[in-house]
Amino acid sequence: MVFPRPAWEEFRERIAAMSLKDQWLKRLFLGNAMDVDMDGTGRVLVSPELRAAANISRDALLLGMGSHFELWDKATHDAKEAEALQAGLASESFQDLAF
Repeated sequence: MVFPRPAWEEFRERIAAMSLKDQWLKRLFLGNAMDVDMDGTGRVLVSPELRAAANISRDALLLGMGSHFELWDKATHDAKEAEALQAGLASESFQDLAF
């Protein structure tokens, strides 16, 4: 996940307030967080550690998710999206959407 600073600070506070039983979840989110800057052309350099954790090898997708972004390996995203579309069209959540 990629957060603008204000959204990250809010999310960080929610994660930090979690109970001791959720220590590993806290470690995953807080312990692996990194600040990044944009270069002069608006690109963000993603560290090798984060690329490896997200399995990003070549093509990537940046998806807007409201308060944050998700950064995906394109092939992984495409496979997960196909699974979700197959399973999700019959789900109760999908049935509740009104167009």
